[in-house]
Amino acid sequence: MPSGTDVLQKWFEEKGVRQVKLGAVDLDGVWRGKYVSVEKFFSACKSGMGFCDVVFGWDIADELLDNTQVTGWHTGYPDGMCRVDTSSARIIPWEPDTAAFLLDFVTADGSPFEPSPRQLLQKVGARAREMGFVPKFGAEYEFFIFKETPQSLKDKGYTRLTPLTPGMFGYSWLRTSLNAPLVHDIINGCRDFGVELEGFHTETGPGVFEAAIRYDTLEKIADKAVLFKTAVKEICARHGLTACFMAKVDPKLPGCSGHIHQSLWGIKSEENAFHDPDARDGMSTLMRQYIGGQIALMPELTALYWPTVNSYKRSVENTWAPVTATWGRENRTTAVRVIGDSPKSMRLEYRQPGADMNAYVAMAASLAAGLWGIENEVEPPEVCAGNGYASNAPPLPRSLKEAVALLKQSERARQLLGEEFVDHFVRTREWEARQYERAVTNWELERYMELI
Repeated sequence: MPSGTDVLQKWFEEKGVRQVKLGAVDLDGVWRGKYVSVEKFFSACKSGMGFCDVVFGWDIADELLDNTQVTGWHTGYPDGMCRVDTSSARIIPWEPDTAAFLLDFVTADGSPFEPSPRQLLQKVGARAREMGFVPKFGAEYEFFIFKETPQSLKDKGYTRLTPLTPGMFGYSWLRTSLNAPLVHDIINGCRDFGVELEGFHTETGPGVFEAAIRYDTLEKIADKAVLFKTAVKEICARHGLTACFMAKVDPKLPGCSGHIHQSLWGIKSEENAFHDPDARDGMSTLMRQYIGGQIALMPELTALYWPTVNSYKRSVENTWAPVTATWGRENRTTAVRVIGDSPKSMRLEYRQPGADMNAYVAMAASLAAGLWGIENEVEPPEVCAGNGYASNAPPLPRSLKEAVALLKQSERARQLLGEEFVDHFVRTREWEARQYERAVTNWELERYMELI
């Protein structure tokens, strides 16, 4: 990607850029941004730009939080300062005269703004490099596509939606071909947007698809993962469709995952630190310790992987989502799955997160837990060779309220991720749990209204 204002000005001319879209991700993983003129963009590159810090003071529905400290009525919701990451330059393929750039929130002295998810990821990535490792990550998303628009969703009360394809037909050659114009637009559009997909196929469920984003270094893949979701939503909207990344849409169907593939590579050796050719299973001691840290911290960090009330509806026995802190080799019933046995392919798949994850937060938390395991030489529990759902491993929290309570009490989370980030994240999730406790659901109405 081009960077530097002189190079960018020439690039703008070559691409015919007429406006710029700038954005950053909030704690819910939602893009918040704006269009600016080319002149405004280059001014922002030189001196930064203001962006209302209410994006850290409201929830996913723009309702103002009542418990935050970083911003609120007590601060007057001022502009926060942002820097333009000029290295993130890309053209939006479906808006070919529009360039897109990512923003980083900073404090008055120019240091990273701690509650920002992207800055959290950068901090943990820097820690890995201090330890001599280059983290290489990949991401997979499962998601529904409905023959609906935002207006029809609202008109239908978000029920009785029409999926793009009927029935249960995983890995269907036929279904993808029948929808080739859309599928090709997603694959080609993402590639041209700088988000290369290694694979795309139907999953089990009506209108369910899965995409695997090609692995990259930590910071680049995190950007690609969060951009992927908005890219798919925007491309689907141009076909009159809606893409949904909720963890659980229908109680009768499997949930939607957001699996994260991970490995550490030596900065100097440029070798996969997870592989040991002399080990019987090919796993290095370092990889075992990395897994050990993730398993040990998994319950108390769960709110970072499962950030919504809906996240916990996906964690049900025998539905491809973990319910306990387990690991296994090529075992899809566990929370951590070890894959491969060669220097190139040896990695782990972190299976706990759902499609509703904030990729910056989930990747940062899982990497931080693994690095903590290496630093403290944490051995993992016994490998799960059978059904992970039948194991006696520590259970994962069953609700957002329970998970947030564990995170709030976790001193290790604050040490690894920072006091200010954890405090702000906890406050936002406590708010989210309270909103759910006050809600009257369709389940309650259908169950009690007539008969109780």
